[in-house]
Amino acid sequence: MLRNRFGIVLLTALAPAIWGSTYLVTTQLLPPGRPLLAGVLRAVPAGLLLVALTRRLPQGSWWWRSLVLGTLNIGAFFALLFVAAYRLPGGVAATVGAVQPLLAAGLSTALLGERLSPRTLLAGIAGVGGVSLLVLRAGARLDGLGVAAALGGAVVMATGVVLAKRWTSDAPLLATAGWQLTAGGLVLLPVALLVEGAPPAHLTAANLLGYAYLGLVGAALAYALWFRGLRALTPTSVTFLGLLSPVVATALGWLALGQRLTPVQGLGALIVLGALLTAQLRRGAPRLPGPRGGAELEGMKANTGDRLRFLGHHVGTPDRYGRVLKVLGPDGDPPYLVEFDDGHQAEVYPGSDCELEHAKKE
Repeated sequence: MLRNRFGIVLLTALAPAIWGSTYLVTTQLLPPGRPLLAGVLRAVPAGLLLVALTRRLPQGSWWWRSLVLGTLNIGAFFALLFVAAYRLPGGVAATVGAVQPLLAAGLSTALLGERLSPRTLLAGIAGVGGVSLLVLRAGARLDGLGVAAALGGAVVMATGVVLAKRWTSDAPLLATAGWQLTAGGLVLLPVALLVEGAPPAHLTAANLLGYAYLGLVGAALAYALWFRGLRALTPTSVTFLGLLSPVVATALGWLALGQRLTPVQGLGALIVLGALLTAQLRRGAPRLPGPRGGAELEGMKANTGDRLRFLGHHVGTPDRYGRVLKVLGPDGDPPYLVEFDDGHQAEVYPGSDCELEHAKKE
């Protein structure tokens, strides 16, 4: 397991960077007018491959959780993205979608107890502004349904990311990614057949190459990296990395397709990069209570998956949150191996400044 935060952020950032190549692959290799089919062939084969490699099926509540997360992160997201792409210029759709980090930050506050800091809020606003400078064109038309679809796509993806953080599983990462890809692709399949009809009877070698890239690299690899990052980082940090997609898409259009890149677009790219880097800045490392930093709290009994809240010690110091990865003491006693929401892991002896929240049993 990677414990270096920089390494985790860098690997997670590869996922939206890969997704940024989707436009280039779609326009150059895939049959035109088949975005939903591309979504299905991107998700289902990749999901089934990961399930086959891990030989793990969902257990208990993870059957319906996989369906919910797959629908939010893949099925509904792809469908709404399709509507937005057809009714809006690409720049408008990308700009509206750039609000996703702000939505994830708000949902994390409501569902995970994370604090929405002024820094995060300002970085989110800067991210939207940077994307608009990067991709928005003067005179771009607005369509009510298209804007609603783009905003809906941002909402469902942000919700899926936050719920994926809230619902933890002991199953291998590749297995949970495979469950979601398979479920999301199967949800999207009837929509694709209804809207686009039957798949083309003939696919060229270029078509097959494009679908193989989207499935193996754009789905299996990228979503594995994305969900791996989500296990170690906060949903807000992860969704800010998603702003890399329009930056990479613009850069590839300039490098591979000869599209013109203006100084304003360059400024927008710099603002986006500044916003996502600002969002990755860590707060101070948590104080370890107990024998290594305070009096141990007597009577605490924790289980794997429980959440710990460490209260701030000074005015303006935010509370810290962590999840128990492993109980190191006997019968639920401390110490605990805890993964904090910023990805840091530590052996902890909870003190009187710590509150325990037992994981809900489904």
